[in-house]
Amino acid sequence: GASAGEPLPKCRSTNAGGTAPARCDDALVYSPRPDWLPMNALGRAAYVALFAEVGVALFVTTLLGALTGHWLDQQLSTNPILGVSGFLAGAAMGAVADYRLITRFLARFES
Repeated sequence: GASAGEPLPKCRSTNAGGTAPARCDDALVYSPRPDWLPMNALGRAAYVALFAEVGVALFVTTLLGALTGHWLDQQLSTNPILGVSGFLAGAAMGAVADYRLITRFLARFES
């Protein structure tokens, strides 16, 4: 191993044939890319799209709930009860929407 002050040795991720992970005794952490997972066939674009959709769904539902509650608070002079309730209801609806999105996405991999 490397002693204090010395740079860590470089480690190749695959052997000469490019098929199996190379041995790297001096590295602190070694994690080969899992090419055997069926989800890797989708590529990064599918994951970026899923994460973007999850984030947008949660953001939009929470924002709409909070704004609706705030508007109702102004109309009924009940500050901040309905604003907080709207925020929580919107966040709950966003969580349900996210759960459905992720469940539908993962259903592609079940046999």
